[in-house]
Amino acid sequence: MSRRSGILEFAVLGLLRESPMHGYELRKRLNTSLGVFRAFSYGTLYPCLKALVANGWLIEETDSAPEGASAAALTGRRAKIVYRLTAAGKEHFEELLAHSGPDAWEDEHFGVRFAFFGQTSRDVRMRVLEGRRSRLEERLEKMGTSLARSRERLDDYTLELQRHGMESVEREVRWLNELIESERAGRDQRAPGPAAQHKNQSGDTGGLPRHRGGSRPDPSDDTNT
Repeated sequence: MSRRSGILEFAVLGLLRESPMHGYELRKRLNTSLGVFRAFSYGTLYPCLKALVANGWLIEETDSAPEGASAAALTGRRAKIVYRLTAAGKEHFEELLAHSGPDAWEDEHFGVRFAFFGQTSRDVRMRVLEGRRSRLEERLEKMGTSLARSRERLDDYTLELQRHGMESVEREVRWLNELIESERAGRDQRAPGPAAQHKNQSGDTGGLPRHRGGSRPDPSDDTNT
């Protein structure tokens, strides 16, 4: 399985854990909620769905609403297929949630993993956040070394682009530091409300820091590559 298909599988299982969906609804959620999937097609999604069904992690159900069935009979249109997570699929997703190895720290993987932090245990969140920070600190060091070696050979615009890239990574490192600090303190600093009061499966509510000005970096932002 490729990295791309692996993270798509993870995202699909995570979204379907929230509620059953049609393929169109799934694609819309992937496009709008998870930035890494902004440009992908049904030709990518449906093979993934079929594979998950074959593995027993999803089941396909026909939309059985009476009005939908009548309309389909009159128009000749096929009834929509609803995808539902099975007990085995839920168990598999929980196994994936517990993974905190290097793949979870990479650019597109981290963005998707972060989107499901509300369902992830605190110790796993910490390992992923610290791993991501370590990866970005390594990247900053390499970028700084490369810039120092090539500064004299670069024109002003290329040099400015290099600086912009470094600033983007530095900004994400600062954001990660805030998240890690909050996780360690065990605080939930989100604004009160139904979403903040809903506890995840691990029994804690997370540790997002209060926004303190500036733009919070998008974990899936391409400027971090």
